[in-house]
Amino acid sequence: MSKRISIHGQWSSRLMFILAATGSAVGLGNIWKFPYLTGENGGGAFVLVYLLCIALIGIPIMMAEVLIGRRGRQSPVNSLQALSIEAGASTTWRLLGWAGMLAGLVILSYYSVIAGWTLAYLMRMVSGAFVRVTAEGAGSIFTQLVADPERLLAWHTIFMVMTIKVVSRGVRNGLEKAARILMPLLFFLLLVLVAYAARIGDFPQAFIYLFESDFSKLTPAGVLSAMGHAFFTLTLGLGAMLVYGSYLPNGVSIARTSILVGLLDTVVALLAGLAIFPVVFANDLAAGEGPGLIFQTLPIAFGQMPGGSFFGSLFFLLLVFAAWTSAIALIEPLIAWLVENREIERIRASIWTGIVAWLLGVVTILSFSSWSFSFNFGGVVKRHGLFDVLDIATSSIILPLGGLCMALFVGWVMARDSVVDELGGLAGIGFKLWYFIIRFITPAAMLLIFLRVIGVL
Repeated sequence: MSKRISIHGQWSSRLMFILAATGSAVGLGNIWKFPYLTGENGGGAFVLVYLLCIALIGIPIMMAEVLIGRRGRQSPVNSLQALSIEAGASTTWRLLGWAGMLAGLVILSYYSVIAGWTLAYLMRMVSGAFVRVTAEGAGSIFTQLVADPERLLAWHTIFMVMTIKVVSRGVRNGLEKAARILMPLLFFLLLVLVAYAARIGDFPQAFIYLFESDFSKLTPAGVLSAMGHAFFTLTLGLGAMLVYGSYLPNGVSIARTSILVGLLDTVVALLAGLAIFPVVFANDLAAGEGPGLIFQTLPIAFGQMPGGSFFGSLFFLLLVFAAWTSAIALIEPLIAWLVENREIERIRASIWTGIVAWLLGVVTILSFSSWSFSFNFGGVVKRHGLFDVLDIATSSIILPLGGLCMALFVGWVMARDSVVDELGGLAGIGFKLWYFIIRFITPAAMLLIFLRVIGVL
């Protein structure tokens, strides 16, 4: 068993790790991105591929990242360096930690801008601005918001301050306390919204849409999106699960907790679809509306339905909570590295990291106005310039490649004895199956998908 001790502290219990890790995984990716990706890629076929990616790629790699974190007990860069030395391998593997942390910072920069939209819409929904709103009216409200850099900057700033406030307080008083409060509220709100959608909306059609597969509508780019989203929603390849794993107490089963986190994350994504699509279909609105599904289509639906303003407010409050818990996880790895390597106080590390992410967020803000341009990716026209470039580069390329490298590191670089030591709760056939998957199945599946998308296969 590893004798290293994290200088940042530890989770107080297995439950707190599960809540925090699930909070990291459950974010806008589940509630904002998953429904519109499903709509863009043919419904049930995309869901099936996504579930397979979670089972065969996502959960095994999550276990690998948590394993590396607990073994190293440091930030991603330092853990990978220490374990490379332990295995007698090149310390170049630490660059994998750097790639993940920087990708996390980039994702946080545009994630915070989108989270700012949720704050703005929460305020509008509470004020009753969407009551009886028309399609033109909803479109106008959204267009005015994204085309107004000053308003976007204000909401982006508020959300970033919220995130810095939590992470600056440390593991027990910041990350853990936020997870203890926000995650139960998030699950409660989601269940209330699903019940509302089942009562008021077209639930049977939504169920068919989510689970009936039509593979003729699923393109190679859609398959890559499913794989990339599996990484995005589980925050894999970024070092977030790795650093959360570094706070995991010894004796807690990495296998059981990782599987549970993966299952909870998947359940939330599917419940989000069951909360959103019944409302959309009941109002004869289009499901495949891209990012505008949440910010243009749903407000129309809520505006026409009984109790729409109240339940619409709950929905956007749910989005705020989901975004907040994920943003905390995205910023934590770099803060941990600054504390370890630059020996500065955590609050200063949090502020400086937040400022850098805030500045990068300005690029996304301008991508919706003066810096916008269009391009084609996998047959889909992207219209928001650098925002779409950053989103594709991180979620569809860097995250999967980072996850692939994590799998290769655990499967082929780390000493088998060290892996067995950390996965003590996974014995016999269970360990052999996971070890086979992480060494062969996961890397092969990811490479095949990449080769198919770039046209080699």
